Amino acid sequence: MIGRVIKIFSDFYYVDTSMGIVEAKLRSVIKKRSDEVYTGDYVELEQFDKNSMQAFISEIKKRNTVLSRPRTANVTSIIIVSALKEPDLDIEQLNRYIAHCEYHNIKPVLCFNKEDFSQTEELKQEIIKIYEPLKYKILFTSALEKTGLEELKPVLKNNTTVLCGSSGVGKSSLINALLNNFKLKTAPVSDKTKRGTHTTRHCELIHLEENTYIADTPGFSHLKFDFLLPYEIQKLFVEFQNKSSACKYKNCLHTGEDGCAFSDIIQNMNENRYESYKKFVEEAKQYEEKISNRSIKNEGNTKYNQNKIMTKISHKKRELTRKTAKQKFYKEDIQDE
Repeated sequence: MIGRVIKIFSDFYYVDTSMGIVEAKLRSVIKKRSDEVYTGDYVELEQFDKNSMQAFISEIKKRNTVLSRPRTANVTSIIIVSALKEPDLDIEQLNRYIAHCEYHNIKPVLCFNKEDFSQTEELKQEIIKIYEPLKYKILFTSALEKTGLEELKPVLKNNTTVLCGSSGVGKSSLINALLNNFKLKTAPVSDKTKRGTHTTRHCELIHLEENTYIADTPGFSHLKFDFLLPYEIQKLFVEFQNKSSACKYKNCLHTGEDGCAFSDIIQNMNENRYESYKKFVEEAKQYEEKISNRSIKNEGNTKYNQNKIMTKISHKKRELTRKTAKQKFYKEDIQDE
């Protein structure tokens, strides 16, 4: 039986199948291979018991996409949910989410919730000014007043959609507004910190209709680009993508270098977007320095050969080996004579 993992709790996997929701555990062979099952994975089940609705996962099917945060597989659409108020909109954090989606080659939809708050019109116009020229789809919603939902529904249809965003922006509230018979736990923004509180503890796929899933995910904000090289950051910004201009330097970072061909693009780029870009580049520089130091440290005793790490022979032993080899060739030459 083939099914789809919709929730993981402890070492139990809840799989959506044609027979209903099955509670499954991993086969020992998968544990031995250290294969990890993600929410959204398609899996094969064995030893299915109709009475207890329990089974074992014997195989993980090939994934089309994988997100590291939130940890989900086979995602086809991402909606970044931000709040216009409570908590206040953080443009840099929004740019982080957008760059994260671009890294996974998924064009995100930008959803700005809590439109019911007054005095948000100026902020809405600023959002449109920044992100509409970049061809990102923008939605304004209110989970409380159930406005903007009709524009949201077509985005969800025939997709596995992840709602991502910081805690308190209203991801669970939007799902509750979309599904009248479904009530996810929600909580107000803290009066003390003015930040959202975690109510969603795990990633869960909710089956809306045929071929349509929506994932409610825990809020997260500590997203850094300390896993890429500095020159790779430009690939995550639409402003720099598909540009034919060649800079003076091969790995130009477009941060004010002499001979940068993108000076006109930078000049017309939104200030908040460019500041985010430079900050992400600095984070990537830390990663570059880290791996550079690691390479220097390991240079003396390890090497790569056919994608395997191998121990290097010490300098003294190499010299001894070469000396022995020369003596062998010398003896062979004498014998030939």
